[in-house]
Amino acid sequence: MKKIGIIAKDIPAARTAARKLASWLESRGKKVHIDAETAAAIKMSGCERTKIPALVEMIIVLGGDGTLLSAARLVADARTAVPIFGVNLGSLGFMAEVSLDELYGNLEKAIAGRLATEDRMMLTASVVRGDKRVASYRVLNDAVINKGALARMMELKVSVNDGHLTTFRADGLIVATPTGSTAYSLSAGGPIIHPTIQCFVLTPICPHTLSNRPIALPDNVVVTVRLTSPSEDVSLTLDGQIGFPLEPGDVVGIRKSRFKLKLIKHPSKSYYEILRTKLKWGN
Repeated sequence: MKKIGIIAKDIPAARTAARKLASWLESRGKKVHIDAETAAAIKMSGCERTKIPALVEMIIVLGGDGTLLSAARLVADARTAVPIFGVNLGSLGFMAEVSLDELYGNLEKAIAGRLATEDRMMLTASVVRGDKRVASYRVLNDAVINKGALARMMELKVSVNDGHLTTFRADGLIVATPTGSTAYSLSAGGPIIHPTIQCFVLTPICPHTLSNRPIALPDNVVVTVRLTSPSEDVSLTLDGQIGFPLEPGDVVGIRKSRFKLKLIKHPSKSYYEILRTKLKWGN
């Protein structure tokens, strides 16, 4: 690999790490593309984040899972298979697995192609209003239909491949990938799904009917959710980072994206070790 991208969280520790990393890469003859915000802060030349995926062979993300989520959407939107190398600057992440102390030794292996990559499923979520598609997004973790703090319970008519599944009366609905199963969905009572399993899960948020439970669906189906109640202050939230306001009658269609994230794996930490550590199992 000769062209490397760096995307960093907007915190001092990430900027410091980015400056050191860029110098380390350039000293080894690599062409480095740093996101413009970080580059400006450390007085280096950079480029817009949206342009980085098309310019590089690997993206190093400095920050944590949240920063990695935003980078994953950039890669998917650019329709490129560039892998992501996640570096966690805080506690251990589910996706950003490498600590700053482990960065350079593992990065040498990644550049040499000696670290495995793992494909992570993504979802496409579209909003249809009337006969017009008014929004479309790709997400790595989840698409969530949720209400504001003072809004009433909403009614959501859910279909799978045009066949009626059920109508939820709830505070909202989470549609999560296996990667996102350990995020908001888990907090709402959803199952933990291994990230390589080909499915996604529907998890109602505080359903009025307690028999409404999470359900895992195969990845080849299309889920449509219609907001049938006259609820106000309802949004579609993507990866917990982007919000789109919904109106009564809007239909949200969710399916597996054609694009998969290629995540460079830690050479020794298994998914189960990360799971035990993050969820404090056995403590």
